[in-house]
Amino acid sequence: MAGDAGLYAISDLHVGYAENREYVDKLEPDTPEDWLIVAGDVAERFLDVAWTLHTLRGRYAKVFWVPGNHELWTVRNDQVQSRGTERYEQLVELCRKLDVVTPEDPYEVWHGPDGERTLIAPLFVLYDYSFLPPGATTKEEGLAVAAEAGIMASDEVMLHPDPYPSREEWCAARVALTERRLAERAEGLPTVLINHFPLTKAPTLPLRYPEFAQWCGTTRTAEWHTRFDARTVVYGHLHIPRTTEEDGVRFEEVSLGYPREWGRRGPAPRPRLILPGGRR
Repeated sequence: MAGDAGLYAISDLHVGYAENREYVDKLEPDTPEDWLIVAGDVAERFLDVAWTLHTLRGRYAKVFWVPGNHELWTVRNDQVQSRGTERYEQLVELCRKLDVVTPEDPYEVWHGPDGERTLIAPLFVLYDYSFLPPGATTKEEGLAVAAEAGIMASDEVMLHPDPYPSREEWCAARVALTERRLAERAEGLPTVLINHFPLTKAPTLPLRYPEFAQWCGTTRTAEWHTRFDARTVVYGHLHIPRTTEEDGVRFEEVSLGYPREWGRRGPAPRPRLILPGGRR
């Protein structure tokens, strides 16, 4: 890759909205050698996901994708009605046809201009209701607290865990698989960890409705950013784009969000620069 190339990231493109689809249609890299991370919630409908990733792969030298909850939904107006792991596997197969890197593929190595190498690790780890809201000690209590506050995630209706009996059991299987792969990664290489959901609970603290945090991640990944030598953790889902730091590790929430959200922030944001380090 050229010395001025960058690794950029964006998530929550939600191209079912005309404004967001237009945003993707106009998005161009700074250089032809740039890499792009797409950290989930591209769209609900399979063909919209395909259009988006095909469009971006035609412009960026390499594209990484991890699933958000919206890609895993089974909605009535989608031509593809698969559920659970079957749907995820179909999305992975789509990405392979488009030459887009997924959590099921070998990790890629970014070669920085200073010769430093970084492992780019796309992950698929769900949530297990362990980011409990105040006053709750179990999933059942957490859901009751949320219901009382009038909060209930659409996942409860549209994100099916088949063949797992529950989303938390699917999450546990993904955590075990991903943890094993990360532990076996090339010795000595720092990482960029990419997951749609935040890996720690801290990013959920500014949520307007704290009850929603239980659909946002798992405490099982709370130490991954230090354990697996992350230079940066990239995530989305919260629609709170910002840069924070935990244990000396940079956390980047890179969501575009819904038009009503990014529209009031001013001009549509560019994808966030991840490597080389810093924002631009």
